[in-house]
Amino acid sequence: MRQDSGRPFALVVRFTVRPGSEEAFDDLVAATAVGIREREAGTLVYACHRVEGAPRQRIFYELYADKDAFNAHESQEHTRYFLEAREALLEATEVDFLDLQNGKTPFNA
Repeated sequence: MRQDSGRPFALVVRFTVRPGSEEAFDDLVAATAVGIREREAGTLVYACHRVEGAPRQRIFYELYADKDAFNAHESQEHTRYFLEAREALLEATEVDFLDLQNGKTPFNA
């Protein structure tokens, strides 16, 4: 996605959780999501998915009103805590920043 202010900004993150850390990671995500719901109007979608057949995989889809909303998300205390605390629970992290080409979104519905 172009990083122009005013354009939607999205990313997909794939986490591989360390064996035995699945519950702790899911609890950390749940606590973080509370702060996101309560304090981040510019975060339009913040969804964590389990992957069928891959119990240690989690995929996040995040959609922000724009790059500024993403930056505001990253600066929140609950997000900074998540970013630090997750490291002990993870084997791998893959991040893809997305460039919206077409489709149905809250911006063009």
